[in-house]
Amino acid sequence: MGVEAVNSDRSVLVEVEHLVTHYGARKILDDVSLKVYEGEVFVIMGGSGSGKSTLLRYMLALERPTSGSIRVLGRDVVRSRPSELYELRKKMGVSFQSGALFSSMSVGENIILPLKEHTDLDLKTMEIMARLKLEVVGMAGFENLMPSELSGGMLKRAALARAVVMDPKLLFGDEPSSGLDPIVAAAIDELILRLRDALGMTVVIVTHQLESAFKIADRMVVLDSGKLLVTGTVEEVRNSSNERVQQLLNRRVDEVELDPEAYLKRLTGA
Repeated sequence: MGVEAVNSDRSVLVEVEHLVTHYGARKILDDVSLKVYEGEVFVIMGGSGSGKSTLLRYMLALERPTSGSIRVLGRDVVRSRPSELYELRKKMGVSFQSGALFSSMSVGENIILPLKEHTDLDLKTMEIMARLKLEVVGMAGFENLMPSELSGGMLKRAALARAVVMDPKLLFGDEPSSGLDPIVAAAIDELILRLRDALGMTVVIVTHQLESAFKIADRMVVLDSGKLLVTGTVEEVRNSSNERVQQLLNRRVDEVELDPEAYLKRLTGA
Protein backbone atom coordinates (compact mmCIF):
# COMPACT_ATOMS: atom_id res chain seq x y z
CA MET A 1 0.00 0.00 0.00
CA GLY A 2 1.42 3.42 -0.96
CA VAL A 3 2.06 6.32 1.36
CA GLU A 4 -0.73 8.39 -0.22
CA ALA A 5 -3.23 5.60 0.45
CA VAL A 6 -2.10 5.24 4.07
CA ASN A 7 -2.51 8.99 4.65
CA SER A 8 -5.75 9.42 2.69
CA ASP A 9 -7.79 9.87 5.88
CA ARG A 10 -5.44 12.50 7.34
CA SER A 11 -5.55 16.23 6.69
CA VAL A 12 -2.88 17.80 4.49
CA LEU A 13 -1.44 20.73 6.46
CA VAL A 14 1.24 21.77 3.97
CA GLU A 15 1.06 21.26 0.22
CA VAL A 16 3.74 22.44 -2.19
CA GLU A 17 3.08 22.03 -5.91
CA HIS A 18 5.58 22.55 -8.74
CA LEU A 19 7.54 25.16 -6.80
CA VAL A 20 10.20 27.04 -8.78
CA THR A 21 12.31 29.78 -7.18
CA HIS A 22 15.21 31.99 -8.24
CA TYR A 23 17.79 34.22 -6.60
CA GLY A 24 18.44 36.63 -9.43
CA ALA A 25 19.09 34.56 -12.53
CA ARG A 26 20.05 31.44 -10.56
CA LYS A 27 17.38 28.76 -10.13
CA ILE A 28 17.31 27.49 -6.52
CA LEU A 29 14.29 25.16 -6.38
CA ASP A 30 13.22 23.29 -9.50
CA ASP A 31 9.67 21.87 -9.69
CA VAL A 32 9.41 20.76 -6.04
CA SER A 33 6.14 19.13 -4.90
CA LEU A 34 5.34 17.58 -1.51
CA LYS A 35 2.62 17.10 1.10
CA VAL A 36 2.84 17.18 4.90
CA TYR A 37 0.11 15.29 6.75
CA GLU A 38 -1.38 16.11 10.12
CA GLY A 39 0.44 14.61 13.11
CA GLU A 40 3.62 13.55 11.34
CA VAL A 41 7.25 14.55 11.61
CA PHE A 42 8.27 15.46 8.08
CA VAL A 43 11.99 15.89 7.38
CA ILE A 44 13.52 17.90 4.53
CA MET A 45 17.00 16.50 4.06
CA GLY A 46 19.88 17.38 1.79
CA GLY A 47 23.47 18.52 1.71
CA SER A 48 24.74 22.07 1.93
CA GLY A 49 23.34 24.16 -0.92
CA SER A 50 20.61 21.65 -1.77
CA GLY A 51 17.82 24.21 -1.26
CA LYS A 52 16.31 22.80 1.93
CA SER A 53 16.48 25.99 4.03
CA THR A 54 15.25 27.97 1.02
CA LEU A 55 12.24 25.65 0.79
CA LEU A 56 11.52 26.33 4.46
CA ARG A 57 11.58 30.10 3.86
CA TYR A 58 8.96 29.74 1.13
CA MET A 59 6.78 27.54 3.33
CA LEU A 60 6.91 30.33 5.91
CA ALA A 61 5.90 32.84 3.19
CA LEU A 62 9.04 34.89 3.75
CA GLU A 63 9.65 34.95 -0.03
CA ARG A 64 7.45 34.78 -3.12
CA PRO A 65 8.29 32.04 -5.66
CA THR A 66 8.82 32.35 -9.38
CA SER A 67 6.00 29.88 -9.97
CA GLY A 68 4.07 27.12 -8.23
CA SER A 69 1.77 27.11 -5.21
CA ILE A 70 2.14 26.63 -1.44
CA ARG A 71 -0.81 25.96 0.86
CA VAL A 72 -0.30 26.01 4.63
CA LEU A 73 -3.20 25.12 6.94
CA GLY A 74 -5.52 25.46 3.98
CA ARG A 75 -4.35 28.93 2.94
CA ASP A 76 -2.58 29.81 -0.30
CA VAL A 77 0.37 31.70 1.16
CA VAL A 78 1.63 32.91 -2.23
CA ARG A 79 -1.53 34.92 -2.83
CA SER A 80 -2.39 35.87 0.75
CA ARG A 81 -2.43 39.47 1.97
CA PRO A 82 -0.03 40.51 4.76
CA SER A 83 -2.90 40.65 7.27
CA GLU A 84 -3.89 37.07 6.36
CA LEU A 85 -0.30 35.85 6.74
CA TYR A 86 -0.10 37.59 10.12
CA GLU A 87 -3.09 35.57 11.35
CA LEU A 88 -1.74 32.36 9.82
CA ARG A 89 1.64 32.71 11.54
CA LYS A 90 -0.06 32.72 14.93
CA LYS A 91 -0.78 29.03 14.28
CA MET A 92 2.85 28.27 13.38
CA GLY A 93 5.96 28.01 15.52
CA VAL A 94 9.52 28.33 14.22
CA SER A 95 12.75 27.22 15.87
CA PHE A 96 15.69 28.86 14.13
CA GLN A 97 19.08 27.22 13.58
CA SER A 98 20.98 29.52 15.95
CA GLY A 99 18.17 29.70 18.51
CA ALA A 100 17.71 33.41 17.70
CA LEU A 101 16.98 34.39 21.29
CA PHE A 102 17.20 38.12 22.04
CA SER A 103 20.41 38.58 24.01
CA SER A 104 19.04 41.53 26.02
CA MET A 105 16.10 39.49 27.37
CA SER A 106 16.05 36.68 29.90
CA VAL A 107 15.00 33.20 28.81
CA GLY A 108 11.55 33.74 30.30
CA GLU A 109 11.13 37.12 28.59
CA ASN A 110 12.11 35.55 25.25
CA ILE A 111 9.48 32.85 25.63
CA ILE A 112 6.77 35.28 26.70
CA LEU A 113 7.41 37.58 23.72
CA PRO A 114 5.02 35.84 21.24
CA LEU A 115 2.28 35.95 23.87
CA LYS A 116 2.82 39.67 24.39
CA GLU A 117 2.69 40.30 20.66
CA HIS A 118 -0.33 38.17 19.82
CA THR A 119 -2.55 37.84 22.91
CA ASP A 120 -4.25 39.99 25.54
CA LEU A 121 -3.31 37.69 28.43
CA ASP A 122 -2.20 39.20 31.72
CA LEU A 123 1.49 38.98 32.61
CA LYS A 124 0.97 36.40 35.36
CA THR A 125 -0.79 34.02 32.97
CA MET A 126 1.95 34.50 30.36
CA GLU A 127 4.63 33.72 32.95
CA ILE A 128 2.81 30.53 33.92
CA MET A 129 2.56 29.47 30.28
CA ALA A 130 6.27 30.16 29.75
CA ARG A 131 7.19 28.07 32.79
CA LEU A 132 4.97 25.25 31.56
CA LYS A 133 6.76 25.19 28.19
CA LEU A 134 10.17 25.32 29.90
CA GLU A 135 9.04 22.33 31.96
CA VAL A 136 8.11 20.48 28.74
CA VAL A 137 11.57 21.03 27.22
CA GLY A 138 13.40 20.09 30.44
CA MET A 139 14.44 23.61 31.47
CA ALA A 140 12.28 24.27 34.52
CA GLY A 141 13.75 26.98 36.73
CA PHE A 142 15.94 28.55 34.00
CA GLU A 143 13.61 31.43 33.11
CA ASN A 144 15.74 34.09 34.83
CA LEU A 145 18.98 33.22 33.04
CA MET A 146 20.24 35.23 30.08
CA PRO A 147 20.90 33.53 26.71
CA SER A 148 24.65 34.12 27.19
CA GLU A 149 24.51 31.88 30.26
CA LEU A 150 23.11 28.89 28.35
CA SER A 151 24.95 26.05 26.64
CA GLY A 152 24.29 25.25 22.98
CA GLY A 153 21.83 22.51 23.84
CA MET A 154 20.00 24.72 26.33
CA LEU A 155 19.69 27.47 23.70
CA LYS A 156 18.08 24.99 21.32
CA ARG A 157 15.66 23.85 24.04
CA ALA A 158 14.75 27.42 24.95
CA ALA A 159 14.16 28.20 21.28
CA LEU A 160 11.80 25.21 21.05
CA ALA A 161 9.96 26.41 24.17
CA ARG A 162 9.41 29.81 22.55
CA ALA A 163 8.31 28.19 19.28
CA VAL A 164 5.58 26.16 21.01
CA VAL A 165 4.44 28.65 23.67
CA MET A 166 1.27 29.45 21.69
CA ASP A 167 0.52 25.75 21.04
CA PRO A 168 0.90 25.98 17.25
CA LYS A 169 -0.61 23.44 14.88
CA LEU A 170 2.63 23.45 12.88
CA LEU A 171 6.19 23.54 14.20
CA PHE A 172 9.02 24.30 11.78
CA GLY A 173 12.63 23.63 12.80
CA ASP A 174 15.80 24.60 10.93
CA GLU A 175 18.68 22.28 11.90
CA PRO A 176 17.46 21.91 15.52
CA SER A 177 20.23 19.51 16.55
CA SER A 178 23.13 20.74 14.41
CA GLY A 179 26.33 21.93 16.06
CA LEU A 180 25.73 19.86 19.19
CA ASP A 181 27.62 16.89 20.57
CA PRO A 182 26.02 13.50 19.78
CA ILE A 183 24.42 12.99 23.19
CA VAL A 184 22.84 16.46 23.31
CA ALA A 185 21.76 16.16 19.65
CA ALA A 186 20.04 12.84 20.43
CA ALA A 187 18.27 14.51 23.38
CA ILE A 188 16.96 17.27 21.08
CA ASP A 189 15.68 14.62 18.64
CA GLU A 190 13.84 12.90 21.49
CA LEU A 191 12.43 16.24 22.60
CA ILE A 192 10.99 16.93 19.12
CA LEU A 193 9.17 13.59 19.18
CA ARG A 194 7.93 14.27 22.71
CA LEU A 195 6.62 17.71 21.74
CA ARG A 196 4.80 16.24 18.75
CA ASP A 197 3.11 13.63 20.93
CA ALA A 198 2.43 15.82 23.97
CA LEU A 199 1.13 18.88 22.13
CA GLY A 200 -0.44 17.14 19.12
CA MET A 201 1.56 19.14 16.59
CA THR A 202 2.72 18.49 13.07
CA VAL A 203 6.46 19.04 12.70
CA VAL A 204 8.54 19.99 9.66
CA ILE A 205 12.30 19.72 10.18
CA VAL A 206 15.16 20.79 7.91
CA THR A 207 18.41 18.93 8.51
CA HIS A 208 21.52 17.59 6.81
CA GLN A 209 22.19 15.10 9.61
CA LEU A 210 21.36 11.57 8.51
CA GLU A 211 21.18 10.00 11.97
CA SER A 212 18.81 12.68 13.24
CA ALA A 213 16.63 12.53 10.12
CA PHE A 214 16.26 8.75 10.27
CA LYS A 215 15.46 8.85 13.98
CA ILE A 216 12.65 11.40 13.98
CA ALA A 217 11.06 11.22 10.52
CA ASP A 218 7.74 9.61 9.73
CA ARG A 219 8.32 10.67 6.14
CA MET A 220 11.04 12.64 4.41
CA VAL A 221 12.20 14.20 1.17
CA VAL A 222 15.75 14.40 -0.13
CA LEU A 223 16.78 17.50 -2.08
CA ASP A 224 19.86 17.91 -4.23
CA SER A 225 20.72 21.04 -6.23
CA GLY A 226 17.15 22.26 -5.86
CA LYS A 227 15.55 19.08 -7.19
CA LEU A 228 13.48 16.64 -5.18
CA LEU A 229 15.10 13.22 -5.55
CA VAL A 230 12.82 11.04 -3.45
CA THR A 231 9.87 11.22 -1.04
CA GLY A 232 8.86 8.46 1.36
CA THR A 233 9.26 6.76 4.70
CA VAL A 234 12.71 6.24 6.21
CA GLU A 235 12.85 2.72 4.80
CA GLU A 236 11.72 3.83 1.36
CA VAL A 237 14.44 6.48 1.28
CA ARG A 238 17.09 4.06 2.56
CA ASN A 239 16.15 1.60 -0.17
CA SER A 240 15.84 4.16 -2.96
CA SER A 241 17.32 3.10 -6.29
CA ASN A 242 18.32 6.70 -7.05
CA GLU A 243 22.13 6.73 -7.33
CA ARG A 244 22.45 10.29 -6.05
CA VAL A 245 20.36 9.46 -2.97
CA GLN A 246 22.60 6.48 -2.20
CA GLN A 247 25.66 8.66 -2.72
CA LEU A 248 24.33 11.16 -0.16
CA LEU A 249 23.32 8.46 2.33
CA ASN A 250 26.66 6.67 2.08
CA ARG A 251 28.71 9.89 2.01
CA ARG A 252 30.47 9.05 -1.22
CA VAL A 253 32.52 11.90 -2.64
CA ASP A 254 31.95 13.05 -6.21
CA GLU A 255 34.73 11.92 -8.51
CA VAL A 256 35.92 14.94 -10.47
CA GLU A 257 37.96 14.54 -13.62
CA LEU A 258 40.31 17.48 -14.02
CA ASP A 259 40.91 18.92 -17.45
CA PRO A 260 44.35 20.62 -17.12
CA GLU A 261 43.75 22.96 -20.06
CA ALA A 262 40.33 24.08 -18.81
CA TYR A 263 41.75 24.49 -15.30
CA LEU A 264 44.56 26.72 -16.57
CA LYS A 265 42.11 28.86 -18.55
CA ARG A 266 39.93 29.23 -15.46
CA LEU A 267 42.88 30.40 -13.36
CA THR A 268 44.12 32.88 -15.95
CA GLY A 269 40.67 34.15 -16.86
CA ALA A 270 41.23 33.27 -20.50
